[in-house]
Amino acid sequence: MSVRNLAIDQPASFVFTGENLEQSKYIIAKYPVGKQASAVIPLLDMAQRQEGWVSRPAIECVAKMLDMPVIRVLEVATFYTMFNLQPVGRTHIQVCTSLSCVLRGSNDVVKACKETLRIGFGETTSDGAFTLSEVECAGACVNAPVAQVEDDYYEDLDFDSTVKIIEGFKRGERPTIGSQSGRTGSAPVGEPTSLTEDPTKQVEKQDLVVAKMAFQKTQADLAARPADDPGKKV
Repeated sequence: MSVRNLAIDQPASFVFTGENLEQSKYIIAKYPVGKQASAVIPLLDMAQRQEGWVSRPAIECVAKMLDMPVIRVLEVATFYTMFNLQPVGRTHIQVCTSLSCVLRGSNDVVKACKETLRIGFGETTSDGAFTLSEVECAGACVNAPVAQVEDDYYEDLDFDSTVKIIEGFKRGERPTIGSQSGRTGSAPVGEPTSLTEDPTKQVEKQDLVVAKMAFQKTQADLAARPADDPGKKV
């Protein structure tokens, strides 16, 4: 279970930029009067994208905008691991350690991150380049184990592919996202065993007139059978 505590050192204040303030008002206006609290998650997300993390002043700002008790916004911010409650490095690596990922080898992914970056969960490298975090279910179980960097997912990881990705970020590259094992999306590993037809091939159009005539003929043939015929179905 990942720890969800607010940072000890907090900025003195937080305000949305002009552009983000207008966007916030647009988001709030989507909800009926009296239901503005429903905008709490998108507003916290916007605050994080502006500041890099969610600070206490940002939480208080969102609470005031939505006319919510601060504790209610704090509950949301501390519950969802997608919200960073501590300042993070320029590259934030979030490793899922929930059941599906553990069963598929996330311990090796964690080991690769810790050995390559020489930091543990909740820590940032001395140069501020990398932060390593543990998250509770990234929601990509079929491609486990997975790690998230910003809005991108790196899937089907193992020790070697994780090291390769980190080294790529160190060189200033943007490693290819998605499955690192070569499979397409969430398709099964190996050759397909069903739905083997070419999905890009155009399906031949059915002649509805011919189909209707065939149906009517079948109905007529059935009607012509003796009443005691067990195969008669009209």
